Amino acid sequence: MAASTTLPPEVTTIKPQTVRIPGGAFLITDAKPDDCIFPEDFTEEQRQIAETTADFANNEIVPMSDAIEEKDFSVTRRLLKEAAELGLTSIDIPEEYGGLELDKMSSAIVAENISRQGSFSVAFSAHTGIGTLPLVWYGTAEQKAKYLPRIASGEIISAYALSESTSGSDAVSARCRAVLSEDGSTYTLNGEKMWITNGGIADLYTVFARCAVPGEDKEKLTAFLIERGTSGFTNGNEEHKLGIRGSSTTPLILTDCVIPAGNLLGEVGKGHHIAFNILNVGRYKLGNAAVGGAHRSLDNGIKYAIDRKAFGKSISEFGLIQEKIANSAVGIFAGGAVCYRTVGLIDQALAGVDKNDTKAIQKQIESYAVECSIVKVWASEMLDYVVDETLQIFAGYGYVEEYPAARAYRDARINRIFEGTNEINRLIITGWLMKSAMTGKLALMPAIKNLMDEVMAGPIEKEEREGPLAEEFDLLASAKKTALFAAGVATQKYMQAMADEQEVMGAIADMIIEVFAMESTLLRAQKIVDGKKLKSEIPVAMAKLYAAKAMDVIELAARKVVAAAAEGDMLRTQMTILRRLAKHDPVDTIALRRQVAKHVINAGRYTL
Repeated sequence: MAASTTLPPEVTTIKPQTVRIPGGAFLITDAKPDDCIFPEDFTEEQRQIAETTADFANNEIVPMSDAIEEKDFSVTRRLLKEAAELGLTSIDIPEEYGGLELDKMSSAIVAENISRQGSFSVAFSAHTGIGTLPLVWYGTAEQKAKYLPRIASGEIISAYALSESTSGSDAVSARCRAVLSEDGSTYTLNGEKMWITNGGIADLYTVFARCAVPGEDKEKLTAFLIERGTSGFTNGNEEHKLGIRGSSTTPLILTDCVIPAGNLLGEVGKGHHIAFNILNVGRYKLGNAAVGGAHRSLDNGIKYAIDRKAFGKSISEFGLIQEKIANSAVGIFAGGAVCYRTVGLIDQALAGVDKNDTKAIQKQIESYAVECSIVKVWASEMLDYVVDETLQIFAGYGYVEEYPAARAYRDARINRIFEGTNEINRLIITGWLMKSAMTGKLALMPAIKNLMDEVMAGPIEKEEREGPLAEEFDLLASAKKTALFAAGVATQKYMQAMADEQEVMGAIADMIIEVFAMESTLLRAQKIVDGKKLKSEIPVAMAKLYAAKAMDVIELAARKVVAAAAEGDMLRTQMTILRRLAKHDPVDTIALRRQVAKHVINAGRYTL
């Protein structure tokens, strides 16, 4: 095998910060740079993990892209085995079962750096994430001992089968059924699963089906482990997809499929807990993979722009091309802030939890469900923007398959559907926060009331700040108040019926997403300024650009909410308040974008 570097046997985990910020609290608290973990804070061991993974992806995976895209699954299996030899498939597996059992940050670092080739990245993520974690968290000691060492070594490939043709986002409405035998020794499953990643190559599947719950007159979602080769279990044909064409995606067909009762995963009727808890992890890891994909796409775009000549000079000298490059670079910088801040919060929450207490681990991760959904939505849409602009930089050549832009463009589109559609995740974001507010778990309602009292009292004084990002932190404070105000207006109007107003829920989610992304980006840039380890001019310029963009999105979404929730004199009054809250001076985004673009163009790649 060409790649010789392996992961370090021991990795220094990130130390918990002194202040722990609960999930969703970013709307009503002011985090400090030292409360957050960003790529600049990686330990030496974590940097080695990133380097090892990137080298493997560049030297072993990318050269096999054509074979992968032709669905030569022998190549995918071989590469997964080689990734296992480097330790890349075992980061989330306990040591006693052949794993490395590292922190979530290390797992996220691998997800970002393995994503040089979309189809393989999807196969790898399905195997190491949603295909493995159900067993890690919910398996019995016997199940773990039987399967986890073989998953860690790459001997077997795993998959996760939740979706059906009639129940994608509405997973609990599955039609697949499992019936316990009279003697309690076996389950018989019947039904069909759809769009299963690794469906045609996996050896072990976590399959969800409705099952009668003892003592209850109903069937509930339940999880089972099914091995390839089980009688009554077959794969449908490979799907021929728009993108990620080299990943295996098939239906699973269960026709009187009989499995031992010992293959029940977790408890009968508790499958929804498994499904939703696993998806939270899948969402933040997808975000990291999206950042990695965007990074590679932009690097291709920069190289092409430098080499391509038009009207007697390199197109990288043209302002509108520089604008595309700068916006993409800002997205990648912000993506690193959003994704790793979230993973850092989770690692911090897990720092004091017994590693064998899987329920406590799941509870802590679930407490950051809103951040996980934010990462998934924001990063997948950022990636779509970057690959689209990269294709535009390539122009006509971008539409030709032999150039890298076309495949990246096609591969990126699935991410807005994976791990719950972005529409579903937007509803989760607003719904989770509203529920937390109504139950008192999160002090959003008192914060909204205080803000309403504040705005009715007249102009709001700004906090005195210093530093290169002082105005942007003022803007962040205004953004939080704008989002809270709009959410308060909607809550007063719709109360418990808010769930029926999906457009309003979506607009509130957009504000929440942008607040978190703006704050994360500013905190990352400020931490670079404070640390003085890196030159801060470019991170500061990127943060200024992102703050300006985010405020535009927040103000527009707030207008949409207020206009839907009020009319007449009340609408005019609330719009007056909104204009006061969102008031800010524009920055020279043209000059900032030129600064960022020239920096990365001179480097020939995305860099700080």
